[in-house]
Amino acid sequence: MRMLYGVQGTGNGHITRAIAITEAINEYDNVEIDVLLSGRPPEPVPLEVTSCSWRDGLTFVHEAGQVKVLKTVMKNNIFRMVSDIRSLEVKNYDLIVTDFEPVVSWAAKMRGRNTVGIGHQYAFFHDVPTRGGSFVNKLIMKQFAPAKTRVGLHWHHFDQPILPPIVDIDFNDRQDVQFNKVVVYLPFEDQAQVVSLLKKCPDYEFYIYSPELTDADEGHIHRRKTSRETFKQDLITSNAVICNTGFELISECLTLGIKIFTKPLAGQVEQLSNGAALDELNYATVADNLFLPSVEQWLKSRNAVRVTYPNVQQYLGKWLASGATESVEDMAEKMWRSVEVIRH
Repeated sequence: MRMLYGVQGTGNGHITRAIAITEAINEYDNVEIDVLLSGRPPEPVPLEVTSCSWRDGLTFVHEAGQVKVLKTVMKNNIFRMVSDIRSLEVKNYDLIVTDFEPVVSWAAKMRGRNTVGIGHQYAFFHDVPTRGGSFVNKLIMKQFAPAKTRVGLHWHHFDQPILPPIVDIDFNDRQDVQFNKVVVYLPFEDQAQVVSLLKKCPDYEFYIYSPELTDADEGHIHRRKTSRETFKQDLITSNAVICNTGFELISECLTLGIKIFTKPLAGQVEQLSNGAALDELNYATVADNLFLPSVEQWLKSRNAVRVTYPNVQQYLGKWLASGATESVEDMAEKMWRSVEVIRH
């Protein structure tokens, strides 16, 4: 079998999920995987696949925790996007998969090929908690990377045919936890403002990650440039996380039983809806702003939640390698049976 796998590169979570799934697929000798990434500049990615190519795709511009619509439109080259879609050849593939990646999705759709969409965004085609966003924003999210077979992922099933999250991390890795250690990942916020706020909480060790920072230690403030390896090590030894409301990091925190303070990215429908789901499930503290009293109150709380998700990537790897014939409804029913919610 020859597979084309499109990966949206604007968030590290998409790449992390693709790594986990392709590793699971590689356990089967009959599959060749060509990966196409878009939405970020070309760089080495630890994907063990037959080939890996890059396209510009589409990216969103963020400033001070908000999506800037006009700047987003100006930054993206729509003509290049259309050209990439038209020039991408898909006829020689037995299976086409997209992790919310628009070039592969639209190239397949324009040529009448069926596509399997795997990702958190596909959960929003079902009746799950949502919040914010205009009709146009919601329409864009649902048309961004179309797929005929949609495998949505979420923290809870909400009585819908969606799967648990893909988490490439194990609760058994949690050793030597430092109970005053807090990992901070707010890449869309003003980092100077974040540091200024956390300096007022001297009883905690804050490890602040952002692509724009350089490694430096100043008392209880530890600045770190974003790194997959060091971030994972800091995460599994931490007691708490402050982050925006993306899907992957919060999924890891729930798997590890780490308490969460999260601020949804203003104007981003997915993150606002994630906040609504976390509120409904009582899985995290969700706030619209980073106010010191709210952060201090949360730091003193003991409201962590651990969820025992199954190895979804292993199941999906087998499913894709066998041609993706089993129904999503049947997969969902099997996977949620083993999930348990443990509140600390």
